[in-house]
Amino acid sequence: MDTLTTTNLFAQISIRIIRQQETIIGPVAWTEAGKVQGFHVIDQKAGEVTFDGDAKEILNRLVAQYEKLFGKLSHEVCREAVQDLLAEMPAEEVPSSLK
Repeated sequence: MDTLTTTNLFAQISIRIIRQQETIIGPVAWTEAGKVQGFHVIDQKAGEVTFDGDAKEILNRLVAQYEKLFGKLSHEVCREAVQDLLAEMPAEEVPSSLK
């Protein structure tokens, strides 16, 4: 899988996680995502984000941010929200928090 495809897939995963969290906790999901180091929401409505650093590690931090505030159930919500996208990735590319 090339770098551009992987980055795009990580962006899709992050947006899906945030939107799923948003259905549960409301707009605070976007606020919390904005606190994750290296993660930047460019356009919330369009689902445009960027990563400043290792996207896999940043996704781990995103999941951890929700789990820190809302517990283990939040972690499971993240994993379930992206199961189909993870199926498209080589196992070594899947962030450890989503395995």
